[in-house]
Amino acid sequence: MKFIHRFITLCLCAISPAVWSQAPEIYPPNWWTGMKHNTVQLLVKSTDSEFGKRDVSVNYSGISITNIHRLENGKYLAIDIAIQPEAAPGKIVFDFKAGKKSQKVNWELKARDKSRAYGQGVTSADFVYLAMPDRFSNGDVTNDRIKGMRDQSLNRDSIFYRHGGDLQGIINHLDYLQDLGVTTLWMTPVLENDMPDRTEHGYAITNHYKVDARHGGATLYKKLSDELHKRNMKLIQDAVYNHVGLYHFFVQDKPTHDWLHEWPVYTNTTYKDQPLMDTHAAAADQKRMSDGWFTKFMPDLNQQNPYVANFLIQHAIWSVEEFGVDGWRIDTYIYNDLDFMNRCNQALLDEYPNISLFGETWVHGVSNQAFFTRNNFNIPFKSNLPGVTDFQANLYGILPAVNEPFGWTNGVNRLYQTLANDFLYEDPMKNVIFLDNHDMSRFYSAVGEDIAKHKMGLAWLLTSRGIPQLYYGTEILMKGITNPDGWVRLDFPGGWNGDKANKFTKEGRTEKENEVFEWTKKLANFRKSSSAIKTGKMMQYVPEDGVYVYFRYDDKQTVMCIMNTQDKPMTIDSKRFSESIRNYTKGNEVTTGTSYDVKQSLTIPAKYVLVLELQ
Repeated sequence: MKFIHRFITLCLCAISPAVWSQAPEIYPPNWWTGMKHNTVQLLVKSTDSEFGKRDVSVNYSGISITNIHRLENGKYLAIDIAIQPEAAPGKIVFDFKAGKKSQKVNWELKARDKSRAYGQGVTSADFVYLAMPDRFSNGDVTNDRIKGMRDQSLNRDSIFYRHGGDLQGIINHLDYLQDLGVTTLWMTPVLENDMPDRTEHGYAITNHYKVDARHGGATLYKKLSDELHKRNMKLIQDAVYNHVGLYHFFVQDKPTHDWLHEWPVYTNTTYKDQPLMDTHAAAADQKRMSDGWFTKFMPDLNQQNPYVANFLIQHAIWSVEEFGVDGWRIDTYIYNDLDFMNRCNQALLDEYPNISLFGETWVHGVSNQAFFTRNNFNIPFKSNLPGVTDFQANLYGILPAVNEPFGWTNGVNRLYQTLANDFLYEDPMKNVIFLDNHDMSRFYSAVGEDIAKHKMGLAWLLTSRGIPQLYYGTEILMKGITNPDGWVRLDFPGGWNGDKANKFTKEGRTEKENEVFEWTKKLANFRKSSSAIKTGKMMQYVPEDGVYVYFRYDDKQTVMCIMNTQDKPMTIDSKRFSESIRNYTKGNEVTTGTSYDVKQSLTIPAKYVLVLELQ
């Protein structure tokens, strides 16, 4: 048996001896009738070190125990149950016996709520808004601190402390998002993060089956889901499989010796994805990449352990069903066991055929990125992940397009060349494109606080192929550099009582902020009714003199996008694009309503994207 490094040994907490009066906890806490996934493994945790020796029985029509796994840690049992089609919803009683002593524990089998819309998928027809609950808006000051939780910080003057934002704050501003043109909400993880510090981001989960009370808990999360669906909007949940927080109950008290990836001394991942696909890679490099820890405070889960795998897969299905989730964003995708991920992805897709899945793939190179999603490679490992967060279109696409001088391999040519590699993907329209996120410098700062460049990026985001994602505040020129990351996770102005300005309103925004907000709003709402952009094809032309032209089109509509990355107006001969313009003669600019003759030469202002709906 490998032993966890000294740092973790010092942090592990002692667990007090069990008493019979304390009921064991069962994960998942419930299931549903009518599910395709009708065999469930219950992980049962007690404080009794002899618990694993108990006999288990159940007397409920349609429910049977098929196997009992007595885990190394005597405080745990893993119980396999089968749920027959005839099983009715109700309270099920599991009886745990040791000799003449008996302890009965309730577990619920629910009826599926078929009236709710969920699992419907997030597609290229959507516009995703990424928010950090702790930093977006504080709708309930009574949950800012929760007695008994380790992190009692509450100081908006510090980028590292909690600020008090919550789910109610997001509910309070759903009308703002809908007015902007947003169709889908993605939040950083809302599950419990009972860690001593840096809990604002949510990626150090300590209990999978609890929504963090500082966000408002499970009831409010369900309410948010319902409020979104009432508006015909959708919900994405941020899933973390690779690691958990150090104070997760099954890290503090492991069910089996191999629950985690453990090393003789602390070993960090290399963050190098290449060994996973490199035909010349050393096995040691592959192992350190996948099994090394992300940070000292985030233990790496061993997904080859069947109990770990079952726990994570069942939690994914449970979350979609319990909270009405439509899309599934998978954090740190490349660090997971990839065979496990294929199993988990397939389990979700089997249960919810329309659900969308996309993984975070912060890698270097289009081929590397395509490796982790459905692709056109003939290679031994084939991923079944439908889409990825398209870091290539960001880091090696739109950012150099607006920031670098034009050249053979520079400037907007890099965006063109990146998208020219779409042939590697099975379906690039399922990739999520973005300008920035919670781990990157804000786009407005990345373009040197140049509003013209900022608007160029937004125009590209809302007209290019893929699923567009906007990071909260990008529409109002929020800025910040990731040094450290807290500077790109500042509060949305107006989300807290007493804020000097309320950027949720036109009156609270500056002239420049309103300019960018309205630019975003017009393009986003045009996109809602544009079949060419939502589901159509794309045709791009080789950039010339810093001008990049691409079309979005289908049988009903054609949209022409002309990106001038130069510091001066540029004139193009529209005859070069006759293959796409065809018989159209006019083009109405989406953002201004100005009409252009697309059969004549067109002059595009400096640092501008002209978006024309052809007539």
